[in-house]
Amino acid sequence: MTLLEAILLTVITASTPLLIAAMGELVVERSGVLNLGVEGMMIMGAACGIAAAILTGSSVVGVGAAIAAGMAMAALFAALTLGLAANQVAAGLALAIFGLGLSGVVGAPFVGVPRAGIGKIEIPLLSDIPFLGAVLFNQDPFVYASIALTVGVAWFLNRTKAGLILRACGESHGAAHALGYPVLRIRFLAVLFGGACAGLAGAYLSLVLTPFWTSGMTSGRGWIALAIVVFASWLPWRAAVGAYLFGGVTILQLHAQGANIPVPPQFMAALPYLITIVALVVIMSLRRGTGGGPASLGMPFVPDR
Repeated sequence: MTLLEAILLTVITASTPLLIAAMGELVVERSGVLNLGVEGMMIMGAACGIAAAILTGSSVVGVGAAIAAGMAMAALFAALTLGLAANQVAAGLALAIFGLGLSGVVGAPFVGVPRAGIGKIEIPLLSDIPFLGAVLFNQDPFVYASIALTVGVAWFLNRTKAGLILRACGESHGAAHALGYPVLRIRFLAVLFGGACAGLAGAYLSLVLTPFWTSGMTSGRGWIALAIVVFASWLPWRAAVGAYLFGGVTILQLHAQGANIPVPPQFMAALPYLITIVALVVIMSLRRGTGGGPASLGMPFVPDR
């Protein structure tokens, strides 16, 4: 394997959880809900996924438990913001903090417990293609799922009536309600979908990327996924590009440290997050006065009775 192949493989590995989580949050925000608790849902997915996989000996059960944990956290957020019309920013931050704390309790008995990771799926014939075969057609199931998820979300939002209705709820929940659409139900389903994606991204961290549990293993990836949605202007294909861009920055700074580049290691470790901040500042500056996300994003909706 050449150095370039190794770098590309690690970039794909680092980008996959970002892409999965960002796709879920993109759907949530297109429905008009701002959920800042992606980090909490992701870390709960990682904790419950590895716990279930170790206890049952089944990675499939672990993935299912991770998705269920993410959806349970999302349902809690929905109960506060949709049911009680609580402030979405405050509820999302509380969810992130709550998830980080609860995951430490759930994962405590499994710290350092080794477990075999999920293997790769080799696509016949295509995996034999020089260079591209090893990079694109010999990956774990999560990588293929992230690509399918991106295609599916793009098709749903842009090619289906249900996607049009969801986007209408995000642009003007009052108008959508006046047309007879169940805004709260649509947003609730979108929030659950976002939680499932965050939980799946967490499962990737504990079952594939580093097949063991350690507290705080998300390391801010949930916040980067939130930034990717804004970076992508709430468009699925741009979100995919953004996920691989930020994943690439993360991996390149590791290779730079390994190459003994005379730069403080603390700065190199912080580089992906600095790039995220700079990208957001530039994008918001360019978009000033021209609109941005869904018009009703973050606004509570209470139907007339």
